[in-house]
Amino acid sequence: QVQLVDSGGRLVQAGDSLRLSCAASGLTFSTYHMGWFRQALGKEREFVAAITGDGSDTNYANSVKARFIISRDNAKNTVYLQMNSLKPDDTAVYYCAATSWWGGYSVTAAYKYWGQGTQVTVSS
Repeated sequence: QVQLVDSGGRLVQAGDSLRLSCAASGLTFSTYHMGWFRQALGKEREFVAAITGDGSDTNYANSVKARFIISRDNAKNTVYLQMNSLKPDDTAVYYCAATSWWGGYSVTAAYKYWGQGTQVTVSS
Protein backbone atom coordinates (compact mmCIF):
# COMPACT_ATOMS: atom_id res chain seq x y z
CA GLN A 1 0.00 0.00 0.00
CA VAL A 2 1.03 3.61 -0.47
CA GLN A 3 2.75 5.27 2.46
CA LEU A 4 3.95 8.84 2.89
CA VAL A 5 5.95 9.41 6.05
CA ASP A 6 6.55 13.01 7.08
CA SER A 7 9.40 13.89 9.41
CA GLY A 8 11.63 16.71 10.59
CA GLY A 9 9.23 18.92 12.49
CA ARG A 10 10.27 20.32 15.88
CA LEU A 11 10.32 23.42 18.06
CA VAL A 12 12.50 26.22 16.68
CA GLN A 13 12.95 29.93 17.25
CA ALA A 14 11.89 32.70 14.89
CA GLY A 15 14.49 33.19 12.19
CA ASP A 16 15.69 29.60 12.30
CA SER A 17 15.71 27.14 9.42
CA LEU A 18 14.28 23.64 9.28
CA ARG A 19 14.04 20.91 6.64
CA LEU A 20 11.09 18.57 6.44
CA SER A 21 11.25 15.24 4.63
CA CYS A 22 8.58 12.98 3.21
CA ALA A 23 9.52 9.43 2.29
CA ALA A 24 7.18 7.65 -0.12
CA SER A 25 6.68 3.96 -0.75
CA GLY A 26 4.21 1.79 -2.63
CA LEU A 27 3.90 4.11 -5.62
CA THR A 28 5.87 5.05 -8.72
CA PHE A 29 7.17 8.20 -7.09
CA SER A 30 8.40 10.04 -10.19
CA THR A 31 4.94 9.90 -11.76
CA TYR A 32 3.36 11.85 -8.89
CA HIS A 33 3.48 15.55 -8.26
CA MET A 34 4.11 16.28 -4.62
CA GLY A 35 2.79 19.01 -2.39
CA TRP A 36 3.23 20.33 1.12
CA PHE A 37 0.27 21.65 3.06
CA ARG A 38 -0.07 22.92 6.60
CA GLN A 39 -2.80 23.23 9.16
CA ALA A 40 -2.61 25.53 12.13
CA LEU A 41 -4.75 24.95 15.20
CA GLY A 42 -8.33 25.99 14.50
CA LYS A 43 -7.67 26.76 10.84
CA GLU A 44 -8.21 25.00 7.54
CA ARG A 45 -5.47 23.10 5.82
CA GLU A 46 -3.65 25.36 3.37
CA PHE A 47 -1.33 24.94 0.43
CA VAL A 48 2.36 25.65 0.99
CA ALA A 49 4.34 24.36 -2.01
CA ALA A 50 4.25 21.83 -4.82
CA ILE A 51 6.68 20.25 -7.27
CA THR A 52 6.13 18.31 -10.48
CA GLY A 53 7.04 14.65 -10.78
CA ASP A 54 10.27 15.36 -12.63
CA GLY A 55 11.11 18.35 -10.45
CA SER A 56 11.05 20.80 -13.36
CA ASP A 57 8.39 23.11 -11.95
CA THR A 58 7.44 24.40 -8.53
CA ASN A 59 4.79 26.63 -7.02
CA TYR A 60 4.51 28.35 -3.65
CA ALA A 61 1.96 30.10 -1.52
CA ASN A 62 2.62 33.83 -1.37
CA SER A 63 3.14 33.60 2.38
CA VAL A 64 6.20 31.35 1.99
CA LYS A 65 7.61 32.45 -1.36
CA ALA A 66 11.31 33.35 -1.13
CA ARG A 67 11.57 31.65 2.29
CA PHE A 68 10.67 28.02 1.57
CA ILE A 69 12.10 25.69 -1.08
CA ILE A 70 10.53 22.43 -2.19
CA SER A 71 12.71 19.78 -3.81
CA ARG A 72 12.68 16.07 -4.48
CA ASP A 73 15.06 13.19 -4.96
CA ASN A 74 13.35 10.58 -7.12
CA ALA A 75 16.17 8.11 -6.54
CA LYS A 76 15.32 8.21 -2.83
CA ASN A 77 11.53 8.55 -3.24
CA THR A 78 11.69 11.61 -1.01
CA VAL A 79 10.40 15.16 -1.17
CA TYR A 80 11.79 17.94 1.00
CA LEU A 81 10.67 21.31 2.28
CA GLN A 82 13.49 23.65 3.27
CA MET A 83 12.06 26.35 5.48
CA ASN A 84 14.12 29.46 6.15
CA SER A 85 13.48 32.62 8.15
CA LEU A 86 10.74 30.89 10.07
CA LYS A 87 8.06 33.01 11.72
CA PRO A 88 5.59 32.20 14.52
CA ASP A 89 2.84 32.26 11.86
CA ASP A 90 4.48 29.21 10.27
CA THR A 91 3.51 27.15 13.31
CA ALA A 92 1.35 24.26 12.07
CA VAL A 93 1.21 20.58 11.33
CA TYR A 94 2.83 20.07 7.94
CA TYR A 95 1.63 17.35 5.58
CA CYS A 96 3.06 16.04 2.35
CA ALA A 97 0.71 14.73 -0.31
CA ALA A 98 0.79 13.13 -3.76
CA THR A 99 -1.31 13.92 -6.81
CA SER A 100 -1.32 12.88 -10.45
CA TRP A 101 -3.01 16.15 -11.51
CA TRP A 102 -0.68 19.17 -11.68
CA GLY A 103 -3.60 21.45 -12.49
CA GLY A 104 -4.86 20.99 -8.95
CA TYR A 105 -1.52 21.51 -7.20
CA SER A 106 -2.90 23.94 -4.60
CA VAL A 107 -6.17 22.12 -3.91
CA THR A 108 -6.36 19.59 -1.10
CA ALA A 109 -9.09 17.59 -2.89
CA ALA A 110 -6.73 16.96 -5.83
CA TYR A 111 -4.34 14.93 -3.68
CA LYS A 112 -4.87 11.20 -3.39
CA TYR A 113 -2.30 10.26 -0.78
CA TRP A 114 -1.33 12.06 2.42
CA GLY A 115 1.33 11.77 5.06
CA GLN A 116 0.52 11.68 8.76
CA GLY A 117 1.86 15.17 9.40
CA THR A 118 4.77 16.59 11.37
CA GLN A 119 4.48 19.41 13.92
CA VAL A 120 6.47 22.59 13.38
CA THR A 121 6.39 25.12 16.20
CA VAL A 122 8.10 28.49 15.87
CA SER A 123 8.57 30.47 19.06
CA SER A 124 9.00 34.25 19.02
